[in-house]
Amino acid sequence: MCLAIPMVLKERTEFEGVVELDGIQRTISLMLLPDAEVGEHVLIHAGYAIGSVNAEEAAQTLELLREYADNMADL
Repeated sequence: MCLAIPMVLKERTEFEGVVELDGIQRTISLMLLPDAEVGEHVLIHAGYAIGSVNAEEAAQTLELLREYADNMADL
């Protein structure tokens, strides 16, 4: 099982892009998702964009991840 984080693609070159989540930016590879467009929510795993989701699905996923993190902090 892998965990992929939805992030917004802010800029791109042919094979790399810059994604952002909560003000944090990372450079990632677009080798596995060459058709990704700036403004899309892409799923990032181990530095690679591996898929894309719509804004609603990205928001739901991030909400679940934040809830999980909050619950783990209470342990």
